[in-house]
Amino acid sequence: MNLISRERVCPLSLKLEMAAYAALLSLKYTIEQIQLHPRPPISLDQNQVDSLTDTLNFLQYFLEVYSCGSGSREATDVLESLIADAAHAAEDIIETRIVDQIHGEKMSSDELYQDLEKVIQEMGFIRKDVMEIKEKNIGIIEDRLHRNSSMLGGSPLTTKQNAMVGLDDQLIELMDKLTGQPSNRRIIPIVGMGGIGKTTLAINAYLKFMKHFDIRAWVTISQNYNVREILVEILLCASKDESREILSGMSEGELGERVHKSLYGRRYLIVLDDIWSVDVWDKVQIFFPDNGQGSRVMITTRLSNIVLQLIGSHGLVMDLLDDNKSWDLLCKSIFGNEKDCPVELEEIGKKIAKNCKGLPLSIVVIGGLLAKSNPTRENWEYISENLNSIVNVEDNERCLKVLLLSYHHLPVHLKPCFLYMGVFPEDSNIHVSRLVKLWVSEGFLKPIRGKSLEVVSREYLDELCDRNLIRVHRRGSNGGIKFCKIHDLVRELCLKEAKKEKFLYVRRPHDLNIPQGIINTQRRISIHQSTTQNEYLLVAPHALQFVPLARSLFFDINEVRLPSLHHCRLLRVLRATDTYVNSYKENTHCMYTLEDVFQLVNSRFLAVGAVRVENPCRFPSSYLLWNLQTLIVKSIAGFVVAPTEIWKMTQLRHVQFSGGLEMPDPPLGGQDGEFVLGNLQTLSLIRNFKCGEEVVKRIPNINNLQIYYRGQEIEGYLSSYYCLNNLGRLGKLESFDCSFGGLYKPNRNDMLQNFIIPNSIKKLTLGRTHLKWEDMKTKIGWLPNLEVLKLNNNSFLGAEWETVEGQFCNLRFLGIYDMFSGLEWWMTDSSHFPRLEQLVLRGLNKLKEIPSCIGEIPTLGSIELKYCSKSAVISAKEILDEQEDLGNGGLRVRVRVSQKDKQHFERLASPNFQVET
Repeated sequence: MNLISRERVCPLSLKLEMAAYAALLSLKYTIEQIQLHPRPPISLDQNQVDSLTDTLNFLQYFLEVYSCGSGSREATDVLESLIADAAHAAEDIIETRIVDQIHGEKMSSDELYQDLEKVIQEMGFIRKDVMEIKEKNIGIIEDRLHRNSSMLGGSPLTTKQNAMVGLDDQLIELMDKLTGQPSNRRIIPIVGMGGIGKTTLAINAYLKFMKHFDIRAWVTISQNYNVREILVEILLCASKDESREILSGMSEGELGERVHKSLYGRRYLIVLDDIWSVDVWDKVQIFFPDNGQGSRVMITTRLSNIVLQLIGSHGLVMDLLDDNKSWDLLCKSIFGNEKDCPVELEEIGKKIAKNCKGLPLSIVVIGGLLAKSNPTRENWEYISENLNSIVNVEDNERCLKVLLLSYHHLPVHLKPCFLYMGVFPEDSNIHVSRLVKLWVSEGFLKPIRGKSLEVVSREYLDELCDRNLIRVHRRGSNGGIKFCKIHDLVRELCLKEAKKEKFLYVRRPHDLNIPQGIINTQRRISIHQSTTQNEYLLVAPHALQFVPLARSLFFDINEVRLPSLHHCRLLRVLRATDTYVNSYKENTHCMYTLEDVFQLVNSRFLAVGAVRVENPCRFPSSYLLWNLQTLIVKSIAGFVVAPTEIWKMTQLRHVQFSGGLEMPDPPLGGQDGEFVLGNLQTLSLIRNFKCGEEVVKRIPNINNLQIYYRGQEIEGYLSSYYCLNNLGRLGKLESFDCSFGGLYKPNRNDMLQNFIIPNSIKKLTLGRTHLKWEDMKTKIGWLPNLEVLKLNNNSFLGAEWETVEGQFCNLRFLGIYDMFSGLEWWMTDSSHFPRLEQLVLRGLNKLKEIPSCIGEIPTLGSIELKYCSKSAVISAKEILDEQEDLGNGGLRVRVRVSQKDKQHFERLASPNFQVET
């Protein structure tokens, strides 16, 4: 191993980036999984483990603390490559030995020891050189963090402005904040993703209201700000008499005092454009006097959490443009105000605008290109078909450079999670629960003491959303993010950086081939749907025979024979199922058998779709899958019977079978903890679940349980055979879904006595429980933590439901989806649901009305009715009207009615009352 020479690594251009960090965390996670496993497939020398772990922790800390995120980003730094390569080499040695051991291939322990020792020595050399760099150059690196100029370039006020289209409402809101009450100094934040038009809006407001303020100043802040430079810029804007030369010789304190003096007693407007840290505000705001003159400080930022810290609310949030506004902006960018778009180009022009996905920067860049090109249909069609690639190179990669700032500003622990979003096809609605499981299985999450990796994942996702890199597409009934998306340009950024970092290879639909020299060195490979299936069938199976290092494989291919997995011996993640919804709103799925995937003995995450099983089907013996964490099977029909060995799979975290899984009784005896699935959090969908005492002891941390009962008589068996009275002992269960079916129904008395729901439940879904509405008071209403309640067909029966005070104290979502309940009268009070936010009623064709007091619940934000009685719909409209008369404009009502009732109810439609069919 050659030492890193000073000639090869320039300390001021150190690029301590994501790939090395992800590789270190992955290796640490792999070693930890072996060390903590009750029956590890191999054993590692403890001295080697200690030495390796110590070096990994040192390098990880160095990357976290001294990766300053600036300098050249055009090539992978030598140091980062060496760290990543060494970590990957160690992981290859360990996991190859595991696979060989499980398959019965002989290898001496000395050989493993010697191979690892070589890598440990290499890492020792790297550590030594890192220490030299740290000791000699840390002062230079830290100094650079604070001495960089605060200006990104010339003031945008002196340059040609982009047209402002689609921002009229925001400009009016901004005008009220700038010129209205209160008279004390006020911070006005504008927040949104890069390129969404924050600066354009601020400029237009700044110029429009110049005469309203005595003093105006505009400062553009960089990621590495300098307080002195900010104060100098403010003084230069505030007075023409100031000299940069004289000001540059003053101290920060002298400059601050001068700013304070020049602003005191005056009405001023200061714009701090593109803030990346609340620290900059803390350091300059002390020089901005609050003298009751109606002064304003306007701030633009990409980071939502900064706004919350500054004003405690969300500020002025900018969203993507809709199709009509996108088209208006594109036209103005091409033709200005002088002429309209030619009729023959309007259709293709609107398509181009729509495909920019509402991002003003993208629209303006494309508009500039179209303005310079021949206005022919052929030219515009070419641009439409190659939009993303053109945007990425046009105007010196202007779009990507703007977005790249957001990536560079990410802390290093978030970068793997962000770049990983590139594995999903364009326009995917990404299911967050699956995304979280993938992040955990990949091993690149930084653990946080006292928190599960799933909780850490969701916190990371929230942070990426706060930074406006990932968008919330839909929230679930509990208020959490259920689906997320990324803009096409942000995804292009992911793919470009992931390729540069050798973190991920994505074979896109338009790629003509899969370059063998590239793919056989990749650790993560994603194959997206090809434009022609025949082309894929010729290329992919051959290329995937030579991926010896692949740890993750993703397929987005419909109804084709997938390549053999025989050559993917080290694979840890396989996703070939409908984990997302494509742009056509269809679930995608591929075909593998359980036998195919169970040969992947190193796997952590297996998700396969459209598996054809016989009814019932037994899946292969699973004890060889020593480290499997997530198993997701989407079967076409029929349930699967698990082998007894499933109780030995101690690493299991999530098990989901759409067609149902029948769990065997756990083995008796064994040493303490031998058959305990302490990591298991999710079991779904379990057929005829037996909640016996032995089962309860073996799933102590189950968080999400979905069960159903079919195919045999249920009456009288809830306690004696299925032991559902033990459900109450699952103290960490938060989400519970239980339904009954078949020819028989549960006995009501049996349900009341033995169907015990634990107090820990936050989300409860019931179906065909055949209880009466009056039983709600004893079985459900008193659950102290219940936030989401969904009642499916025949869960509660009867004509009347009367609630009582003191119950449902924390309920946020109530959904009744039951055309058979017979519910006619619902008697309640607003105080009975004090925190209700969403009410969904479906199929209640006998319900006379929604109680008017429901509208008085202060937290209620939406009411949704689908195929309910006409009188119920009318009562919902009356509730909305009453609340609007009282000044409550936050309530939304959406109703879906039959085609024959559509005309009647469409007359009632308003912005807050939507009618669908």
